[in-house]
Amino acid sequence: MVGKFVRALFPGSFDPITNGHLDVINRGAKLFDELIVAVGKSPLKNQLFTPEERVEMIAELVKGLAGVSVESFEGLTVEYARQKKADVILRGLRSLTDMNYELELAMTNRSVAGIETVFVMTTEQYGFISSTLIRQVASLGGDISNMVPANVNRRLQERFKRMQERR
Repeated sequence: MVGKFVRALFPGSFDPITNGHLDVINRGAKLFDELIVAVGKSPLKNQLFTPEERVEMIAELVKGLAGVSVESFEGLTVEYARQKKADVILRGLRSLTDMNYELELAMTNRSVAGIETVFVMTTEQYGFISSTLIRQVASLGGDISNMVPANVNRRLQERFKRMQERR
């Protein structure tokens, strides 16, 4: 019996990508035949890195993972998933708070676009990490080296150093 090819979309702002995101990507790569890491362009968020910079950072991290690609997109996630012919949307969960928000989103996506969402619980050591927290700690000079990949840590330090020099 031949199984069905399954393409998954892992959307997010990834500003910046964290070890928690990377954990979900690595696990998703094992679950699906193809995984598209979709970096969202949001005009509503004040983003630290451009979409191009975020795609570049993530691409560096996943270059050895078979079936994983990184792209940026604009607009509704479900529309992009439909355009990419994704079978499922992959989402990581850290807490009960995430679950409430993600459950509403998953039900809406299924109702509006007929696309299923697959949830992966984050590894315990990453349960407290968020991109917002990373940006806050890094902006104040805190050590985030255990929360983000080395290439991201370096770029964060460089970005905040440049921002402080401009002030």
